[in-house]
Amino acid sequence: MSGAVKVDIAGIRIDNVSMSEAVEAIERMTGRNASGYVVTPNVDHVVRYRRDAGLRAAYAGAALVVADGMPLIWSSRFLGTPLKERVAGSDLLFGSCELAERKGYRLFFLGGRAGAASGAADKIREMYPGIRIIGHYSPPFGFEKDRDENERIIRMIRDVGPDLLFVGLGSPKQEKWILEHRHACGVPATIAVGGSFEFASGLVRRAPRWMQRAGLEWLWRLAMEPGRLWRRYLRNDPVFFWYILEQRWRAAGRNRDAPR
Repeated sequence: MSGAVKVDIAGIRIDNVSMSEAVEAIERMTGRNASGYVVTPNVDHVVRYRRDAGLRAAYAGAALVVADGMPLIWSSRFLGTPLKERVAGSDLLFGSCELAERKGYRLFFLGGRAGAASGAADKIREMYPGIRIIGHYSPPFGFEKDRDENERIIRMIRDVGPDLLFVGLGSPKQEKWILEHRHACGVPATIAVGGSFEFASGLVRRAPRWMQRAGLEWLWRLAMEPGRLWRRYLRNDPVFFWYILEQRWRAAGRNRDAPR
């Protein structure tokens, strides 16, 4: 985001913004009509980022990068470059919908398991009666490799012309899909929201607020879907903490070697 201070967390440069500032940045994006997009890294994304060149390319092209996950906030403090607050994709969805109702923006929901996008649209219409959700679609598994299906989705989006496109396909699929197709879709602002449609629709229960604040949302999700998530949280993601320690040691070394 132009003019925003960025904080380096294990190689990802994150915009140091509050939730309200993130929503303001999205409002500015819609006015530029430049196919800008927002990504919302958490611990799992950071680990994938280090290993996946395609994900790094998607992050490099993002107009706004916000921290979705308390471990990123704690890490920023540990590194001496504190981020203002967590800006979770699921919360950003609702903050953007509030903005959209106020401004009359047209919205399109893409992604989620069967029924998630439509269910989220129904729930959000109840919360924001004046909102204009003009389309939603949950594509079949593996659609990203199907040229005809991708072209159909792009036509679907272009035919209704939303101001905001929310993409909930999980990472890194959603970020790569946005990078590849954002110009073809022609939407001023696109936001990667992960599993937000499942939460908003009620298909998946989100962790209680106290667990979110305590950084235990991962534990709640692991308890809800152990078969799908154990590998991510228990085997893949712990290396994140090594990355943070390594970054702090490197910074301490530079400070020692700096001329006095």
